[in-house]
Amino acid sequence: MSTATERPPLPDHLSIDDRSPHYAADVLAHAIGIRFNDKERHDVEEYCISEGWVKVPAGKTLDRKGKPLLLKLKGRVEAFYR
Repeated sequence: MSTATERPPLPDHLSIDDRSPHYAADVLAHAIGIRFNDKERHDVEEYCISEGWVKVPAGKTLDRKGKPLLLKLKGRVEAFYR
């Protein structure tokens, strides 16, 4: 039997941007999967389960600070550890 490392509970709102107040390094240290409207997405930058939205990059478009321009998509969101 293998010993699994203790994973923190997934937050309701999580962002991969380290400048965001919803950034959680201890959670992002593990592989996280996002299922949006019953399809697994690999390009999610931020999500909120209770409000039902994800933010994904809009192609190769960048904002004036060089970060990807994000689109907010609404639907059913599920987060899970891989």
